[in-house]
Amino acid sequence: MLIVICGATATGKSGLALELAQRLDTVIISADSRQVYREFDIGTAKPSIAEQNLVPHYLIDICNPTDTLTLAEYQEQAQALITQNLALNNAFPPLLVGGTGLYLKSVTKGLKIPRVSPHPELRSQLESLGQTQLYAFLTQVDRAAATKIHFNDRVRTIRALEVFYVTGSPISAQQGENPPNYPILHIGLDCDRDVLQTRIALRTNKMIELGLVEEVESLCQKYGQDLPLLNTLGYAEIKQYLNGDISLAEAIELTIVHTRQFAKRQQTWFKTYPEIEWFDANDPYLLNFVWKRVKNWMNCTYSQKI
Repeated sequence: MLIVICGATATGKSGLALELAQRLDTVIISADSRQVYREFDIGTAKPSIAEQNLVPHYLIDICNPTDTLTLAEYQEQAQALITQNLALNNAFPPLLVGGTGLYLKSVTKGLKIPRVSPHPELRSQLESLGQTQLYAFLTQVDRAAATKIHFNDRVRTIRALEVFYVTGSPISAQQGENPPNYPILHIGLDCDRDVLQTRIALRTNKMIELGLVEEVESLCQKYGQDLPLLNTLGYAEIKQYLNGDISLAEAIELTIVHTRQFAKRQQTWFKTYPEIEWFDANDPYLLNFVWKRVKNWMNCTYSQKI
């Protein structure tokens, strides 16, 4: 069994997961594409050391900032942890928690992901070409992929060509789904747009209080401003402030705006999955409602096994 807790940023997924994990005496597996990187703590809303001491957390701080964790690598590690946990403690399902849709989907849908690492030289050659030419190449070598990839989607076009030229096989032939055979309960957190905006603003200001500016400054000094992770949400805006391009107040406001836009994209992604059961993130009785649903689900699941 597996319990998924998903939703947009700032909806309180981590807090709810921490409470549930303690009641279930189970573990939390992170599904956040930035929390896997060490030293990127405040800006990614990574669980604190105290929180990690309360409940075992996995797939946090597993990569150096200069490394790249592929989706396939994440999936492999997450699936191994789930299998291991179920084998050791079948009565209490682990919690898969986060807002990175592809991370969650790779596990819950069992995505078949081509095991092809990025090839910088090949990508450089492909990136030197225009999108029209690249898409024409893709149509020739993998028409099935071309029908699913938008003509202007340069990133996915290059990735599909990269997989083909490295393996000699179309990416479409290497994709698909192989869902796990254990039951999964999908819990989603959402709330009114205005409420979410307030939560985002509060969280952003809290990050500043916790030392986000100092964190970004330290990371820039250690790794240089060209580090890709420093161009992600929260870090890019503070970096602009440190460079003197904008004021701190402007950096905070930009972070809030960009986070709202990101949250909207997350909501759009998750709304396409009918298996998710939605709960109001701002409900004062949220924990009670979710706990009741979890207990009912577990009881039904065990009854079906018997």
